[in-house]
Amino acid sequence: MTVRQVLAEKGGEVVTLDPGKTLAEAAHLLSERRIGAVVVSGDGGRVDGILSERDIVRAIAREGAAALDAKVSAYMTREVVTCAREVAIDDLMHVMTQGKFRHVPVVEEGRLVGIVSIGDIVKRRVAAIEAEARMLKEYIAG
Repeated sequence: MTVRQVLAEKGGEVVTLDPGKTLAEAAHLLSERRIGAVVVSGDGGRVDGILSERDIVRAIAREGAAALDAKVSAYMTREVVTCAREVAIDDLMHVMTQGKFRHVPVVEEGRLVGIVSIGDIVKRRVAAIEAEARMLKEYIAG
């Protein structure tokens, strides 16, 4: 299974946020949309960075509540690992596990086309394993 198949199932909508917004605005957006990370983009198509709930918590732990007035650009991860639609989810799961991050923007020709989370990947992986187990049981029983 590839990232393309995951995006076909879940959709390609990506929530983005301008780097000039504040951490408070980012926290509100994450809460409102019930997501764990937001792609930071000045134009909605280029990946300038990514900001996760954990980034906001770390900022508050270091700077206190005043961090909420800081710009997203001050706390976002700038070196974002991205992938293409043709990447196998098993390979991406390995990269995410090794890198200890949970969200990967999908980029093609320099433009943002989707985002996948470790939850998206695990959900599809579990479904594939369950289908395989079901087929094996039917084979053995039949």
